[in-house]
Amino acid sequence: MSSAPPASVLVVDDEPDLRTLYELTLLREGYDVCSAGDLAQARESLAAQRFDLLITDMRLPDGLGLELLRELGEQQRSEKSIVITAYGSAENAVEALKSGAFDYLTKPVDLKQLRAAVTAALQSQRQLTAPQPAGAAPRRAAPPPAAGVLALQRIVGQSACMVQIRSRIEKVATSMAPVLILGESGTGKELVARAVHACSHRADGPFVAVNCGAIPENLIEAEFFGARKGAYTGATQDREGYFQASRGGTLFLDEIGDLPLAMQAKLLRVIQERRVRPLGGVQEEAVDVRLVSATHRDLAARVQDGSFRQDLFYRLNVIGLRTPALRERRDDLPELAHTLLQRICAESGQPAPELSPGALAWLQASALPGNVRELENLLQRALALSNGLQLQPEDFGEPPAPAQAPPPGPDAPAATTPASADPPAPATIPTDLQGYLDEQERQVLLQALKETDYNRTAAAARLGLNLRQMRYRIQRLGIVMPSGGDDEN
Repeated sequence: MSSAPPASVLVVDDEPDLRTLYELTLLREGYDVCSAGDLAQARESLAAQRFDLLITDMRLPDGLGLELLRELGEQQRSEKSIVITAYGSAENAVEALKSGAFDYLTKPVDLKQLRAAVTAALQSQRQLTAPQPAGAAPRRAAPPPAAGVLALQRIVGQSACMVQIRSRIEKVATSMAPVLILGESGTGKELVARAVHACSHRADGPFVAVNCGAIPENLIEAEFFGARKGAYTGATQDREGYFQASRGGTLFLDEIGDLPLAMQAKLLRVIQERRVRPLGGVQEEAVDVRLVSATHRDLAARVQDGSFRQDLFYRLNVIGLRTPALRERRDDLPELAHTLLQRICAESGQPAPELSPGALAWLQASALPGNVRELENLLQRALALSNGLQLQPEDFGEPPAPAQAPPPGPDAPAATTPASADPPAPATIPTDLQGYLDEQERQVLLQALKETDYNRTAAAARLGLNLRQMRYRIQRLGIVMPSGGDDEN
């Protein structure tokens, strides 16, 4: 059985020494390498054959390497591309990625990074269908790997905006371009980030999720870049940071808008140089990481008020994805609620109840400002309070609608209603209604528990609740049970 032919690479650079260096490096890796010194020679080579990968310098004697990328895109060619840009040229790097480059490298090119970028690009290329002869119809991308299919299935909904976001995830997953996910809290930004990772050639690598707003500012540099033994009090051994932990995979920076300004500058340098220096370290370390960020904040507004660096925003926002709010896709709510119920119950090992028409109508009428996260919390609460095989509106905390009285008979006396039938007003209207009601409920539960010697089963029966409902309320209201409290006695 014959082995697969070596991957073919076209190298375009006008400096003979650098071109030879790149050629020799790739030949040693076993690739089939062709080279060109300018755009004209590169076009001749591309017209003669198809390649797996194009590596081109940004600036060439007769134009920009980006012209080749755009021409490949217009011809629907399948070659992956890597662009080599001048040191510190952020605009060129971003422009290359937006023009369809798989990745970029900055001069002077580190040969280890070159080999890693080529390997990653060719791994991504293998997700396409087999090579076709020149002149054949454009080939289509293969379906995402199994992990990607499962990750996409977790993004539930058939509304137009959800179909579009799944489609965009598949497209953006095939490059190294940074992705910025914008959306309100609770709309599933991490779910989208995980799908980008799972659909990419990095699916077998680590996915490291970081909440940028949850790290103390004095520890943030060590958490991100690692630290050497003795770098600070308590550093008794070397430790790796998030960038090192996500090598070969994806680093997800959630709530990037909460990152302090000083750390923003350091993060920008790492993105540009692809290298980190651990706290207390002397040498920099190369890192091979796909960066995905997310925030519920308006980053453009934060750039305007000076709390977020414009150059970092520019580097992060190469590819933008937006997770829609639940109010924008109300038609997805029945499917979403059903899927969440199945998932919640599978995790707890209990059978999943159905949503009654009334319960679904209650959810449809709810504002749900917390989006999918709030919906999931409501379903968990309803499951804890429900006794039957079907969730009812009252399980969500809504009292059932009052029963309609039958219409009076012809001989029935007319009902009389006082002119003023308004309910009596409370002595003081609380400013925090939920907090007020929680405190009232807490006092009632505490009284029932004290009168039953903190026996939860007896207290629940006294209040017309079952044990599961009682446990839920105790946990939600933060009631501390004495060590002797027992469910059975």
